[in-house]
Amino acid sequence: MKRNTLALRLSQALACAALLPAGVALAQVSTPDGAAAASGEPKQLDTVVVQGEIAYRNRSADIEPVLSYDLEYFQRFEPNTVGDMLKRVPGVTFVGSDIMEFDGAMMRGMAAGYTQVLINGKKVPGAGDDRSFWVDRIPAEMVDHIEILRSASANRSGDAMAGAINIVLRDSYQFDGSYLRVGVNRWFDGEVNPTFGAVSSGRALGGRLLAGINVQDRYRGKIKRSDRYTDPGKQELVSWEDQDEVKDGRDYSGNVSYTADIGESGRLDIDGFFVKTDRDVTEVSHEVEYDDGDVIESNVPGLNPIKQKNWGIGAGYRFDMAGGTTKFDLDFARFEDDSAESEEKHEYVNGEWDASEAEAEAVDARDTETGFRLAHLRPLGAAELEFGIDYRRKKRDVSYTTREWEAENEGDPVAYELDGTIGSLIEETRLDPYLMLSGRSGALSWETGLRYETTRSDVRYHEDGDVEGQARRDYNELLPSLHLKWDISEQTRVNLSLARTLKRPNFNELIPAVLDGEYGDNDYVGNPRLLPETANGIDLGFERRLGKHGVVGVNLFYRDVKNLIELVNTGEWSEDALDSYAKDLKKFLAANPGASEQDFAFDPESWLFTSANVGNGTVRGVEFDLATPLTALGLPDTGVFLNYSWLDSKVADFMGERRFNDQARSVYNVGFIHDMPSLAASFGATYRRQGDAYSRILSEEVTVRYGDDLELFVEKRFGRNLSVRLSAANLLDASKDEFFHKFDNLDDQLGRKYDEYELETEEAGPSYQLVMRWVF
Repeated sequence: MKRNTLALRLSQALACAALLPAGVALAQVSTPDGAAAASGEPKQLDTVVVQGEIAYRNRSADIEPVLSYDLEYFQRFEPNTVGDMLKRVPGVTFVGSDIMEFDGAMMRGMAAGYTQVLINGKKVPGAGDDRSFWVDRIPAEMVDHIEILRSASANRSGDAMAGAINIVLRDSYQFDGSYLRVGVNRWFDGEVNPTFGAVSSGRALGGRLLAGINVQDRYRGKIKRSDRYTDPGKQELVSWEDQDEVKDGRDYSGNVSYTADIGESGRLDIDGFFVKTDRDVTEVSHEVEYDDGDVIESNVPGLNPIKQKNWGIGAGYRFDMAGGTTKFDLDFARFEDDSAESEEKHEYVNGEWDASEAEAEAVDARDTETGFRLAHLRPLGAAELEFGIDYRRKKRDVSYTTREWEAENEGDPVAYELDGTIGSLIEETRLDPYLMLSGRSGALSWETGLRYETTRSDVRYHEDGDVEGQARRDYNELLPSLHLKWDISEQTRVNLSLARTLKRPNFNELIPAVLDGEYGDNDYVGNPRLLPETANGIDLGFERRLGKHGVVGVNLFYRDVKNLIELVNTGEWSEDALDSYAKDLKKFLAANPGASEQDFAFDPESWLFTSANVGNGTVRGVEFDLATPLTALGLPDTGVFLNYSWLDSKVADFMGERRFNDQARSVYNVGFIHDMPSLAASFGATYRRQGDAYSRILSEEVTVRYGDDLELFVEKRFGRNLSVRLSAANLLDASKDEFFHKFDNLDDQLGRKYDEYELETEEAGPSYQLVMRWVF
């Protein structure tokens, strides 16, 4: 097994992690008409769970550009996860996710690592090598509302180049009551599985206490077809593959929140969470290859049992002091992954058995993150001053043990032998002071601040118990920000935001380990000396209230990115080139007695590449959203929803100019909900389309295309305590289609000399969900 397993798996190590935050922020909850819920009274769950009217986007009172959506905005279509919710908000795409799955959220179409995911305003551990956070493991039932933060502020971590998504969970201070959610899902292949959730909140232990549990049978069956040709002309079929894949498992999750007022001004918040994932991913593939008149058939069964645990605890306390308010927040979270993956291959040539082999890999991942924050807010003349310091320490320890097997005879039982253990240990420490001022002068509100982020990274790579490389890297960045909000009238406002942000290098890009054949025949080595990418960004937005509930907005954004991290050639030969040189030199000397090595001419076809900070790039786009009842047309019980984003970018790589990898050209959603009060019933539909996305790396170029997504629901309410909904997803049976251009090395890629051209498509069929909600 080649060492490039490390790169492939490190990027997936935390892919299923859903580390919810331990600390609870005192988030402001907005009502649909834009006024903050300032009464101090918690929401009554019967108005949230059994809805009597349509919910629209909230009109946030924040100075910085924020879009806010309550759970009720999404709830009619019964989303199971936060990923299901985010596919309906402006500017969020999903490229790389399997069909009907929504994991790595990408704002502005930029890769998931450019989007910061916050929970209750807190930074959370990343899910993957690129520091992204996979949102599809957070149950929708835990969520109070979702905020789309289009620009950065000094009191938030600055690694939000594309923007940030703040997932605000339900907490004891905001809700009162109890309810049950019970439902079943039916998939296109006839599989039926249940879902269950329960939430209860009320006064207890001198304060308010909320507890919630959620159990979801997570199932997804799909079929995949791959056809491989010698080149895009598709004149010669080289091989094809049919695959059936089933993801079958269960997610268990729970959260607890406790809030108590202490003294005249103090408030204590304590919360905890636990998430457990047990899942089996099974694949059965049948491959056929044509080689010089021979027909090579292979049966390839695979199994990937996933076993992961996430847990955390935290506390926050705020109190009045020295003429202002002081806040402390402490949080700790841990992720454990003890998953495995295995694949067998049984090969037959012209119907006769030829070979059987297998490989297996086990992952042992431990990721912990500890954070502490101290902040003080106080009046300063007509303005408000906030200053504080954030401390965060992350320890990411991932190891992989690989095993291999090869049969001597047909029918031999699989008996794995140890192949090796590889892994990395990354420790990152940050200490970030900040200062922020905000105020209002007539119709103009403003906020400005400075954040100074300091980072120390210690990286260690080990193989078979021996340390093969280690490095330390320190860097600091000053991040200014400015936000202006002009209230032209009570209904209309304009926002302008300027902010400097950054993106830290991917973990794999820092590891000083040589990976053989990582890009075709080319090798790769990490670069621990990388600096973060930085961007100066501008957002200009217009928003207008339509009647009592409606809102329409348009936003223009631009990012000027510096220190882009791209692949570069070190000028050193790859391992394959060195081996070829040694063999060819031996032949040359044998054929030319008296010649020396200096007489031998050799032209390597593959090289050693690394990552480096090179050049600049730009990202730009327009985002439009509309959510309003059709009251002006005499249809007050019909609500329409529309958002559209046009996305563009420019970057230079080893071949020339291209867009940012995996940036979809556009994404839009359109839908409606119609309520029938006399029947206590509702129905609606939503339609989503995402544009093609293209990526280019060394030796491979890929275009990804997703089909159109249509969802419907119908609902019946029984009094104020019970509702039943039937929802359907993927009614157009959308597919995910990928077009792969594969090459052996850079020269072949530049000369368009193909190793292989592949067309791959996958489908998962429609799904249906019946859910009952009961408030008591």
